[in-house]
Amino acid sequence: MLDPRLYRTGLVAVALAVIVFAFSLQDQPSALTSTLAPSTFNGQNAFATMSSLSGGADGAAVADRVDSTLGGYGYAVRETRARLQTDRGAATVTTVTGTLAGNSPSAIVLVAALPPPRARSATALSGVGVLLELARVLHGESPNHTLIIAFTSDPAGVAPLAAGLPGPVDAVIDLGDLAAGSLHQPLVVPWSHRLVLAPLALRRTVAGALAAQAGLHTVDSGLGGQILHLAFPMTLSGQAPFDDLGLPAVLLSLTGEHASPAAGPLPPVQGAAAQARIAAVGRAVLQATNALDAGPQLAPPSSYLLYAGKVIPFWSVRLLVLALLLPVILTMVDALARVRRRGHAVGPWIAWVLCGSFGFLLAALVIALSRMGGLLSGAPGGPQPGGHPGPPGGAVAALVLAGLALVLGLFVVGPRLARLAGARRLRGLTAGEEPGAAIAVVLVLLLTTLVVWWRSPYAALLLVPALHLWLWLSATDLPLPRFVKLPLVALGVLAPAGAVVYYALAADLSPLGVLWNGFLMIARGQLGSVTVVLWSIAFGCLASVLAVACMPGEERTQEPVAITMRGPVSYAGPGSLGGTKSALRR
Repeated sequence: MLDPRLYRTGLVAVALAVIVFAFSLQDQPSALTSTLAPSTFNGQNAFATMSSLSGGADGAAVADRVDSTLGGYGYAVRETRARLQTDRGAATVTTVTGTLAGNSPSAIVLVAALPPPRARSATALSGVGVLLELARVLHGESPNHTLIIAFTSDPAGVAPLAAGLPGPVDAVIDLGDLAAGSLHQPLVVPWSHRLVLAPLALRRTVAGALAAQAGLHTVDSGLGGQILHLAFPMTLSGQAPFDDLGLPAVLLSLTGEHASPAAGPLPPVQGAAAQARIAAVGRAVLQATNALDAGPQLAPPSSYLLYAGKVIPFWSVRLLVLALLLPVILTMVDALARVRRRGHAVGPWIAWVLCGSFGFLLAALVIALSRMGGLLSGAPGGPQPGGHPGPPGGAVAALVLAGLALVLGLFVVGPRLARLAGARRLRGLTAGEEPGAAIAVVLVLLLTTLVVWWRSPYAALLLVPALHLWLWLSATDLPLPRFVKLPLVALGVLAPAGAVVYYALAADLSPLGVLWNGFLMIARGQLGSVTVVLWSIAFGCLASVLAVACMPGEERTQEPVAITMRGPVSYAGPGSLGGTKSALRR
């Protein structure tokens, strides 16, 4: 049913798109610099503040201390309290903001969040210590931008803080663990929950100051990691809510997106090293703040990739992914016409593929209903890193119900709906008897990928291998054995599965932790309804293609051809008058 010539013709467009892609690479923008010496930052003060806060003070007490400290420095202080969903369930979160007016209403924001009690290591509060020391240093200057010093008693308070910032915001630096002994790259984290990341000028400014003052060089994620981050936008760090709202923001943390080391008092030797490091990193933050204050306005968050010191713009990625889809589009249009001309049905099999996704949609619906029913009242407000407690009792019940809904939809409701749509049972059929089944799987996946491409070419790129590999499962003219079909199916899901493994390793998650975080992302709305529907259809295509791959191939028997000396009546060509023995066909 497939014409390889059309597939090869589509590859010509891929070659042209690769050439355009290569010429689209751009130079990275320069980092902003400052002529002010950051020597006024006192690392001993920041270390003393960190040590005093590490004694187990609760969030309200730390917020009161930040409030009084900022008020004493002359900042306009505002304190708010809100009931939010934290990793411990619903709790009161206190947020303190101190504003120092500048010549411009555009603000530079320095923010630090108090880690949850179970994650408060000896150095996890170093960001708060640096924040208060920066407030002391900066209050004596005359900034060009308005300066906002912000503190929240729980990471859950960062999103309301970002939404409530007054006026335009030029840059945000989120201060994480700035005194950790073990480093995890990248030290400057730009990710968000959307298809954007922090502007490159902000990233390079902070990274350049960190290298100049602390001798620490940030290593950006590789090309594969960047694609996976943008294909499935998710991060556990505090800069994401700002970038989600279009505010340029980065996280500066020596542990990157990882949690801080285990809690416990610092030995004297490690304490001296932590004090030296907190002093150096604090000077780097001060230098970056001065450079941002003296520099031009930054661009908003956007979508791009970094490779070999160059910037890959978003439009070139979109063009390349569309070109990669073109061979499949051309081949499938021709295959669909061929299978229709031969009298085979395709419509019922399209319904069969869509019914295969019913179980995943039903499970997502159960998760949404469990949130509305109050089963997630004790669950966190979003995904959590490894080491956090598992699901509470109500969430366990919701997980079980979602699993039952998945099984019920896949093996009971979905097949019955497919029968009502006119699809036949695959059991007992060969691939040659029903070629429309394989055509329908690739066609539905192709249409789904095109919609995903319109929303995110990075996510569509993860589905491209499946399209190219599963396409050949519908080649009934050249039937493949089962031991070849099943590896093709497995290779097609390698890229999406790699994304799950990547996030699991980045967040130190167990398989159960991956499942629990996916549950939370659906329940808390971080995965939109359109995204859930599209990936449910993609999972339904996987279930359907497994069924197609298990179908036996059509056995071909070649009938013997009788050897004749003459052609048909009135034929006067070679052999019509007989031939020698050597000319006979054997």
